[in-house]
Amino acid sequence: MTLQVAQDLKDEAADLYAFLKTLDPADWDIETRFMEWTPWDVVAHLHYFDKVSHVTFEGEEAFAPERNKLGEMIRAGKTNKETAREALGHLDGPALLEAWKKGCDELADKLAARSPKDRLPWFGPDMGVQMFTTARYMETWAHGQEIYDLKKASRTHTDRIKNIVAIGIKTYGWTFVNRKLEIPGPPPYVRLTAPSGEVWEYNEPSEAERIEGPAVDFCQTVTQVRNVRDTDLRVEGVVANQWMDIAQCFAGAPVDPPKPGSRVGA
Repeated sequence: MTLQVAQDLKDEAADLYAFLKTLDPADWDIETRFMEWTPWDVVAHLHYFDKVSHVTFEGEEAFAPERNKLGEMIRAGKTNKETAREALGHLDGPALLEAWKKGCDELADKLAARSPKDRLPWFGPDMGVQMFTTARYMETWAHGQEIYDLKKASRTHTDRIKNIVAIGIKTYGWTFVNRKLEIPGPPPYVRLTAPSGEVWEYNEPSEAERIEGPAVDFCQTVTQVRNVRDTDLRVEGVVANQWMDIAQCFAGAPVDPPKPGSRVGA
């Protein structure tokens, strides 16, 4: 593959798949601490949007009905959970798992075959292939955490999460704009330690406005898998704290992070 993040998506899916294969049949219907989603709902959500992603390769004309259909469901008051259940409710957990893994691998291969600069239609503005693939990686990594938490299972992280760090950094300004807030100032300095021990640095160095700590914790905060207060991030400065309190690297309407203590690890 020439697009590294496409291989990262495949590898992340393989790790999650191996973990999900260890679930007992009853586990698929137990609610997690994320919006009362079960493991079945998590995998159905990933598979639903992977399936829709395949349509984007056919161009705007083919994708427009998918966009309109989802818009109609949202206007009807249906949640993503309900939408996925309507589309995939005929599959049990193990069958859904196999369908998702196969579809995700095929999607990664399709994305890898495209130029990173190609544009693909989506539910908001169209997206470049690089960012599109990174967003699918982020969704897979973040939603998987709900099931690790449910099972109180430890999770081995890799430097693939740099893909999520990149989205987190890029969405600094958007986090505020999405809430109709003024961007409070230049982005804070970010210094993170990768799972490998490598140090990743972003933005202009600053003692007054800085975020420092494990890269995993930064990723968990910007994906709202954890409240920043439940992480080991060291956040200094008014702007840095404002950002981490509402950080949101995923598209859509503003969403508040989980309350402190409500989602913690194993």
